[in-house]
Amino acid sequence: MAQTLERLTGRTETMRGIRSIVRTMKTMSAINALPYEQAADAIEAYRDTAILGFRAFVRSHGPLPRDAATAGQPVVIAFGSDHGLCGNYNELVAQQVDRTRRTDVETTVICVGAQMEDALAGLGIVPATTLLPPANADGLGRLAGRLIALLDEIRAAQPGGQIDVTLVFTQRAEHGQQSPVSRRLLPLDPELTDGFARQPWRSRSLPRFTLAPEQLLAALIRSFLFAEIFRAAAEAMVTENAARLARMQQAERSVDERLEELTAEMRSVRQSEITTELLDVIIGFEAIKGRHLRKPKGRGARQEGPEENASDRGLKPGSMTCRGV
Repeated sequence: MAQTLERLTGRTETMRGIRSIVRTMKTMSAINALPYEQAADAIEAYRDTAILGFRAFVRSHGPLPRDAATAGQPVVIAFGSDHGLCGNYNELVAQQVDRTRRTDVETTVICVGAQMEDALAGLGIVPATTLLPPANADGLGRLAGRLIALLDEIRAAQPGGQIDVTLVFTQRAEHGQQSPVSRRLLPLDPELTDGFARQPWRSRSLPRFTLAPEQLLAALIRSFLFAEIFRAAAEAMVTENAARLARMQQAERSVDERLEELTAEMRSVRQSEITTELLDVIIGFEAIKGRHLRKPKGRGARQEGPEENASDRGLKPGSMTCRGV
């Protein structure tokens, strides 16, 4: 169907509106990613402080106790997005959750993000709890505290009080890439706890404590869990905004290409309409010009009669002459 100039103009204005929205989303993604990236870097100092506390505890009270050999209730915390426009971000995390969960026993899945919940439902995974991701970097601490409270409730409901917790989130990789990863949270990694005992105490000051060993160890574990969950949530938010930024850049390029096509098509249609109008003017002018050039044959035209012919020959009307008479 031939495109009219009015229709092409309307489509061009619509594409320009879409481009404005895409550009706004791209700018917001770039701005929102920075505070979460700073929060992810800042929590490393908090985590190092918690690890230093473990080393001081081991220096004074010996190696950390090992958890029971029996497996506990598996729990998977999946960090996704609450908004779309980020490609297959949530689908990749959902696939990682499906690979991580155990098949021999029912796994409790805690989901962060409404879009993440839909992606898990597409794989037949029903989360036990769905939480909203933080709206800004200040909400990362509240989310981490809420997740720790949920883990305490799940652990208290188990007969042996044992739970196996795994964090699933998208992590930044080299060359601007990102990939979903699974990180064990509980029980604590044996390599990490054994490293506390192997590393010597380098400070000249010996550690001193005012809390009971049980209370101090519980506080250290809680602080370490908080740092790990906080960092996972911050990484998820950074990669989510990075994924949305990449998708918006692709959408902006597509919109720009479409705008160029519409502009070229609109120029072609406008030129065709101008050519048609000029031809109409020329044809009308030629028609009027030809009408004025033709001789008029109307009622006022002069007619030659026999009387006029006779006077032209020097004869009177009604007379007859005969040569030689």
